[in-house]
Amino acid sequence: MKNRNKQLTAVLFVVALALAPIIPGSLAADDTAARATPTPRAQPTVPPRPESSPVNLLADERVSANSEAIAEGENSPVITIHSTDNVTRGKTGSFVLNMNPLMLGGLYVNFSLSGSAMAGVDYVQPLSPAHIGQSGYGVILIHTLADPRGPANRRAYSVVAKLDAGLGYALGIPSSATMWIKP
Repeated sequence: MKNRNKQLTAVLFVVALALAPIIPGSLAADDTAARATPTPRAQPTVPPRPESSPVNLLADERVSANSEAIAEGENSPVITIHSTDNVTRGKTGSFVLNMNPLMLGGLYVNFSLSGSAMAGVDYVQPLSPAHIGQSGYGVILIHTLADPRGPANRRAYSVVAKLDAGLGYALGIPSSATMWIKP
């Protein structure tokens, strides 16, 4: 009974902290006056970069793509994907999905698989969409199969999971991950 009370207290504490910014009138009168007059801040100066460098152009494209993804998903949770590691045949590997900020009730995220491994031959095709729970994490399980090619063609095959755009979420970086199926 004590453990249940502790768990309930911890859950209520977390919910209260999560809802604190939403509750109106949470500022004290002294804080309101202090926040009414913003203090001027000095703007940082950024030295100009040469525009002709291909490295700078590539970096600028990455920055603008990242800022567009964040701007589109400003009020939406941002989803990223990571591979846990390589997997040997006959074992189960996984891709981990991460949602930030958390969304009550969870979320379904679309994904697609590609790579040198073939669904139905090297692994069992998982169904899309994947579910991310209230914890902010979800898993795409990759169940590998025995190699039907025989021992003469023993090599590693890749599985690439790529997040696809969908309603209610934005894609973060990284939006794809690779796992290798080892012989």
